[in-house]
Amino acid sequence: MSDTPIPVAAIGVGRMGRHHARIYHQLPQAELLAVVDGDEDRAGALADQYGCDCLATVEELLDKYPQVKAVSIAVPTVYHEAVAEPLLSRGIACLIEKPMAQSVEVGKRIVETARKHNTLCQVGHTERFNPAVRAISDWDLVPRFIECDRVSPFTFRSVDVGVVFDMMIHDLDIILMMARSPLKNVHACGVALLGEHEDVADARLEFEDGCVAKITSSRLALKTERKLRVFSEDGYISLDYATKSGMSIRRTGNISILHEVRDQLAEGTDLSDLDYTDLVNIQDLTINDEEPLTAELTNFLDAVTGKAEPEVDADAGFAAVEVAEQVVQKIRDHQWSGLDLDKLV
Repeated sequence: MSDTPIPVAAIGVGRMGRHHARIYHQLPQAELLAVVDGDEDRAGALADQYGCDCLATVEELLDKYPQVKAVSIAVPTVYHEAVAEPLLSRGIACLIEKPMAQSVEVGKRIVETARKHNTLCQVGHTERFNPAVRAISDWDLVPRFIECDRVSPFTFRSVDVGVVFDMMIHDLDIILMMARSPLKNVHACGVALLGEHEDVADARLEFEDGCVAKITSSRLALKTERKLRVFSEDGYISLDYATKSGMSIRRTGNISILHEVRDQLAEGTDLSDLDYTDLVNIQDLTINDEEPLTAELTNFLDAVTGKAEPEVDADAGFAAVEVAEQVVQKIRDHQWSGLDLDKLV
């Protein structure tokens, strides 16, 4: 298998796409041919910085660089299909930033195009590559209850979609990966405060094997917090995405003392003076500090050359969109007869 660098391009070099261009420029297995963006000044500045070409459209890219083998697509979600279709149909591998699409209907067409032309389509759910998430991969958990909190102040970006497709979709992807069971029921409620789309959402997912996941997302918080807690019969894991840290409690390391406590409670013994944290073996997760996007693009390029399977393939990306759409629909169906803000003015 050749070690020749893969000719790549970054399409859409705004808030996320500029980082794709930066990392492609740094990775020895990639040759950054061009950055593609309708904003000439923005694209030109990056092209000068990374010594590559600056183009305005996908058509220009295909005409000038027919040798391109892989691209990142980081344009606004509503343009994903229009950008990806001519590339996928020519056999050019695409890494599409999350969410894959703004609806199930559009997502299905993207998946079908990739499948029809036998072209790699990967979806940029970068949280999969967060070191804290990767640190629990050897646990082989069978989760019973999952709890996610993802909140932040309003950034005035991604206002064309609600908080479900903007933020919660990260957690939906992680939960679907962990649950490994068909989804049975979705319950959700939400509030739109600053626009037509929900800014706060709370969802409850129930899986056929009995696993339950509770997700809270808000872009109206006064602080940023991104946390995941997983409870299984074998142990408990708590992750902090923002600090890339985590801790675990394994049942096997605490089984004797927990049996003893349970027996004493059954006998009516007063244990109110006990400190629970002294009874269990708490361990910090071993976490490396690799940049998640670097790990993601490395996986993408390895998948292009056949060295690895894509961590988040088109089917996984579509599954997250499918559940996100269900959550949004449940929010719309949920009736709320509370405060009318217009009447307060």
